[in-house]
Amino acid sequence: MTFIEDLEYRGLIYQLTDREGLLEKLQNERVKLYSGFDPTADSLHIGHLLPVLCLRRFQLAGHLPIALVGGGTGLIGDPSGRSTERSLNTSDTVAQWTERLKEQLSSFLDFETDVNPAVMASNYDWLAPLDVITFLRDIGKNFTVNYMLAKDSVNSRMESGISFTEFSYMILQSYDFFKLNKDFGCSLQIGGSDQWGNITAGLDLIGKMGGTKSFGFTMPLVTKSDGKKFGKSESGAVWLDRNKTSAYQFYQFWLNTDDNDVIKFLKYFTFLTREQIEELEAELRERPEQRAAQRTLAREVTGLVHGQEAVVSAEKISQALFSGDVKLLSESELVEALDGVPSVLLEDGEPLPLLDFVIAAGAAPSKRQAKQDIESGAVYINGERLKEAELAVSSDYRLHGKYVVLRRGKKNYFLVQYR
Repeated sequence: MTFIEDLEYRGLIYQLTDREGLLEKLQNERVKLYSGFDPTADSLHIGHLLPVLCLRRFQLAGHLPIALVGGGTGLIGDPSGRSTERSLNTSDTVAQWTERLKEQLSSFLDFETDVNPAVMASNYDWLAPLDVITFLRDIGKNFTVNYMLAKDSVNSRMESGISFTEFSYMILQSYDFFKLNKDFGCSLQIGGSDQWGNITAGLDLIGKMGGTKSFGFTMPLVTKSDGKKFGKSESGAVWLDRNKTSAYQFYQFWLNTDDNDVIKFLKYFTFLTREQIEELEAELRERPEQRAAQRTLAREVTGLVHGQEAVVSAEKISQALFSGDVKLLSESELVEALDGVPSVLLEDGEPLPLLDFVIAAGAAPSKRQAKQDIESGAVYINGERLKEAELAVSSDYRLHGKYVVLRRGKKNYFLVQYR
């Protein structure tokens, strides 16, 4: 299978400018391409994964990717896909976030190889020196207001309102493409389908300012079959920074993928071969309850983002929570596993009877309910079922000297920590 055939099989090609010309160029030349990532937070999230991994696919196929961090455009704000104005961040904040995004992108692209090394760039380097007269005379004159109003990213904001700042974003991104074309020989920009208007505007600017023949390539926006927004979990956005979304939570997000989405996501987000994906698709049809496709998806993407040690740890946590045997977990794994569950901090003192301990942990609304839960066998301490309401929960039950895990029923966990 050729590189282009692989992209088509995975459903990664949504829109192309001059399809035949681009496909011929990709087959016959080593193409320099870029995708941009604005530092609107201190981490990328999984909504960025598709273009990041697409850059990686191009590099593995022998092309030269440029990862452009929007140190300049991040100070402005992209109106694409938004109904309201972005909040503006300080220069220092955007600079810090720019460096953090550069670090994250370095884990996906190879900047050291001698054959086709990736390039890291920040558009702050060429946008910051621009003075307003140069911007308006040399760049702005190439755009008519009518042309800009026709773009979806601007037109969709006309009713709710758009500032001149965000209105100008398209011009700045177009100038990025021109500068990369002129200074780096970059002839292809890739992005999500919501970037189509900005990409084609860049192509127009390159043509008007005497740049070389260039192309645009968009990927589909990732959607879920149930209509819910991709990239959100119950606790919010799913980040690539494990300090914002733990490796276990990240793993669980992919493990919980719906049957109707999992094959599509395997194509989008993994580097498995067509044969491997088709085997998982057959397994899904014949034995959906085994969730082999979901487990593979979770392993592959978690491994790409956090490494194989994180995969091993996430699976260990999953098995411990499934079996209830949390005593097998290290302290860091225990904290990671129970991040987000109800927790309380208790003073070290006399051991509490189990009945009072259940109340103190917030696991039951009343002593009557707590007693009923205990007697019915619904209460577990560190995975061990306890049925005696007066049993003292002593320090012997503390994991790593300070934690006790209470489970009520099959899935309701509570963490008690002693100080």
